[in-house]
Amino acid sequence: MKSIPVAILLLLSLLPLNATSADPAQELEWDAMIPEDFRPDRIMEQFGDINELDDNDPRAQKILDELEAAWNEAPVVESLDGKRVKLPGFVVPIEGDGKKLSEFLLVPYYGACIHVPPPPANQTVYVKVINGDAKIRQAFDTVWVTGTLSAKSFNSDLATAGYQIQAEEVTPYE
Repeated sequence: MKSIPVAILLLLSLLPLNATSADPAQELEWDAMIPEDFRPDRIMEQFGDINELDDNDPRAQKILDELEAAWNEAPVVESLDGKRVKLPGFVVPIEGDGKKLSEFLLVPYYGACIHVPPPPANQTVYVKVINGDAKIRQAFDTVWVTGTLSAKSFNSDLATAGYQIQAEEVTPYE
């Protein structure tokens, strides 16, 4: 029987016990991506009862402008930066050729960015698919995205995303 050379044993001892498997992804809830002190509802509180405003009231436009600015500048949870996560959501395609989808926005509710105003930046995630094909064929498919989360913003014509994910895996939401 041959013995294993000491140099190889030494190198093997430096490897993690499960070097072949990646760290498990933390299943993330959308609310965990909002800092506790982010309170855009306070904008409306300063105007009193907004139900008394009509559409032509200049205060109504001021509220909309301030809310849009707060949405686009919504702070992120910095402690999530670099975490391996698994996040469910709806797909808003950005880049693809009709056969493959390589970039999309992940949002927490159906119709965001297209039929209704986009969610706040801290509720919008830009997803870049590492292998270049998310195998998504329809806008607003519901999926799980697994990958490394970055607290780095991304701007597109559709929305401002407060986070980005390098997606290792995109699977149907079951």
